Amino acid sequence: MTLWEEFRQRRKQQNAAILATDVRHFRRFFALDGATYEEGALPRRIKELMGLVASLVLRCNDCILYHLDQALHYGATRQEIYEALSIGLIVGGSIVIPHLRFTIEALEQWHPEESSPYATDSPSGN
Repeated sequence: MTLWEEFRQRRKQQNAAILATDVRHFRRFFALDGATYEEGALPRRIKELMGLVASLVLRCNDCILYHLDQALHYGATRQEIYEALSIGLIVGGSIVIPHLRFTIEALEQWHPEESSPYATDSPSGN
């Protein structure tokens, strides 16, 4: 199983388990999360690049995978991703370098035919 297949499968199963609890606050947060990344004044790909920067700075590999997948799916170029990662590195400092390595490795393994938008009732990998 590839890095991407494993991530998508694990994320789907874990989100289903969270939503199965039927906790109102969980559902509300997931709905807010989905609405935040919808197309608006900022294009979806830019919002996902912003999420990628935040994920790098926060050092959350699941979040990195989610936002990288979404940014690519919505048309971000590798150059846009590299520039976004540069911002994350400046903001986060050298402590994010292991996660930068992880991101570049994941980017090299990403295939567009495997990507699809995630359900809006799911959290953004956080």
